[in-house]
Amino acid sequence: MKKDLISIADLTTKEINEIIDVAAKLKEKPFAKKGLFWDKTLALLFQKPSNRTRISLEVAMTHLGGHTMYLSPREIEMGAREPVKDVARVISRYVDVIVARVFYHQDVVDLAKYSDVPVINGLSDLAHPCQALADLMTIKEKFKNLKKAVVSYIGDGNNVLNSLMVVCAKTGVRIKIGTPKGYEPDAEMLKIAMSVAKKNKSSVELYNDPKEAAKGADVVYTDVWVSMGQEDEREKRLKDFRAYQVNDELLSKANKNAIIMHCLPAHRGEEISDCIDGKNSVVFDQAENRMHVAKAVLLRALS
Repeated sequence: MKKDLISIADLTTKEINEIIDVAAKLKEKPFAKKGLFWDKTLALLFQKPSNRTRISLEVAMTHLGGHTMYLSPREIEMGAREPVKDVARVISRYVDVIVARVFYHQDVVDLAKYSDVPVINGLSDLAHPCQALADLMTIKEKFKNLKKAVVSYIGDGNNVLNSLMVVCAKTGVRIKIGTPKGYEPDAEMLKIAMSVAKKNKSSVELYNDPKEAAKGADVVYTDVWVSMGQEDEREKRLKDFRAYQVNDELLSKANKNAIIMHCLPAHRGEEISDCIDGKNSVVFDQAENRMHVAKAVLLRALS
């Protein structure tokens, strides 16, 4: 079967743990067997610009011995100049795996449906599975027993949170979420996460009070308040999220020495203060782990 990765919800707990374990081994020994994927090509099909996603995947594929082709938004204009299904059918005749970074989740779903090769979601408006796997890897590096860790996510109920809460639920990590009213995570993803967490004797807790969400946390995580495509909402969002900044005052509600996480890019003075540069920040470990997870995900797709 074709091993797509569209959403964390598609992975079993065993598969998640296997990806993290492989990523950890590749972090210790970055290069796979020489020439492993010498005849394999990865297509990066991006509708959105990127830093970590593009670089981590290009370096990952190079370390695995393969080749990468970057397709920018102007080159393909998927869904506008050419239907998604046609793009999938053509590109999958040329390459061995596709990573898509898209505006609309349905586009990556359709790519996977019509592609003959594995499709990996590099980001959509609903989900960011590779980020969530890197997040879990980072948390596991700091807390060997994941089931004893409490994660607090403060901010917008966006694609990053949708994937984070599901990966936490599947691995037994308790997650507390603090969002303003009207900015909660996707209802269907929340339903999935809560159901899975219950089976794993964990919990997904939703609060509108950021201090309550941060209370007793081992990990305090945040993301930008204004994502790409939301620029017209900027002034309203900055006002609505004002009390949700991760700073020393909010961190005082968390456990002593709680680690600070952010998927980047960060806007210091908005969703996070200069605490992002403090000794408890693992933000750049988290960013590095994107590359190690990328290798593990590519190995899964191409093996």
